[in-house]
Amino acid sequence: MKFGKLAAAVAAVSLVAAPVAAQAVSSLAPAVERAGAKSAASEQLEGENGILIAILAAAAVIAGIIIIADDNDPTSP
Repeated sequence: MKFGKLAAAVAAVSLVAAPVAAQAVSSLAPAVERAGAKSAASEQLEGENGILIAILAAAAVIAGIIIIADDNDPTSP
């Protein structure tokens, strides 16, 4: 019983201490800004796939409803 309580206490302390330790390490590191990479070609996928995904999602929902509602077989012989 003591081992279970000890293991739970160690797990709780590690869950609390992990974010604190991670922030302490990041504050010791020198401040570095991220630079964005320049790309030659811009992406043309913006807005074209949204309609396709919506249609596929609607079809999946409708197919699921039809499959669930089409269960008219008797359960007893």
